[in-house]
Amino acid sequence: MAVRRMNHAVLYVRDAERTFAFYRDVLGFRLVGEMPGAKFLQAPDSTNDHDLALFTIGEAAGSSTAGRSTVGLYHIAWEVQTLADLHEIAGRLADAGALIGASDHSTTKALYARDPDALEFEVCWIVPGRFLTEEVVRAKTLLRPLDLQADIERYGLETVGGV
Repeated sequence: MAVRRMNHAVLYVRDAERTFAFYRDVLGFRLVGEMPGAKFLQAPDSTNDHDLALFTIGEAAGSSTAGRSTVGLYHIAWEVQTLADLHEIAGRLADAGALIGASDHSTTKALYARDPDALEFEVCWIVPGRFLTEEVVRAKTLLRPLDLQADIERYGLETVGGV
């Protein structure tokens, strides 16, 4: 028996409708199911039944303190296929005022953002296996600012990522 992959995440949010609109407009998620107070979303290229479930708990809900004063989930990461996708999403996140950082982890190129409830998530592109030299793999423990244009020049705008 072995776990194959992550299938979906569930978030408690103040307003599932508002949070759905964010994930739809910024990341292209689509609604695949709903019930009162809940939305079930699927990522654009996903074959999962759903990738994200959102449950409304009300506007009076406090902000997450996970990682500051309580244990809890730091973030979930969504993978894109190409650096063109990452570039487009960086613009959408910036336009939405949601982009809070961008890092180069050598083997992954990552954007960090917050949704309307300030829950953090990552959008990343994975360097393809054919580019994973010893030097690239060794550098994955180093944290550097993302230079997306340099990575596009190095790997190509339409190169499909993933190991």
